[in-house]
Amino acid sequence: MVAAGIAAELDRMVESARDRLLAMGEDDAARRPAAESWAKKEILGHLIDSAANNHQRFVRLQAASGLVFPSYQQNDWVRIQHYAARPWRDLVELWLAYNRHLAHVMRHTDAEATSHIWKSPSGERNLSFVMDDYVSHLRHHLDQILS
Repeated sequence: MVAAGIAAELDRMVESARDRLLAMGEDDAARRPAAESWAKKEILGHLIDSAANNHQRFVRLQAASGLVFPSYQQNDWVRIQHYAARPWRDLVELWLAYNRHLAHVMRHTDAEATSHIWKSPSGERNLSFVMDDYVSHLRHHLDQILS
């Protein structure tokens, strides 16, 4: 899928989730399904972290044909940022704004840049794959939050 198509899919997902996320109560968002599981607030925080990390990839891979980026320690990021202590509405609004911006970046991606390579700890991935994978990852976690 080309970047514009991925952007359109991201836009659809974000807008279709918006009202359901905003309607969710603070107690529901803060509840942990199990002691070692993330609450919905923390899952959404993880999606914000994913947006932040992928934002770097989307932009930097358009400026260079190949880059090495570190992975990120998702549990540490969620723990250090104390997403569970944030108001749900603030998290939702940040997530919405960040993903709208990422869709904008995707829509304006140079087609030639989609073949640029990120050398990740798990292998080499081109920018097109990274963008598509970002949307798949987001869909997976949105399903967790909204189910």
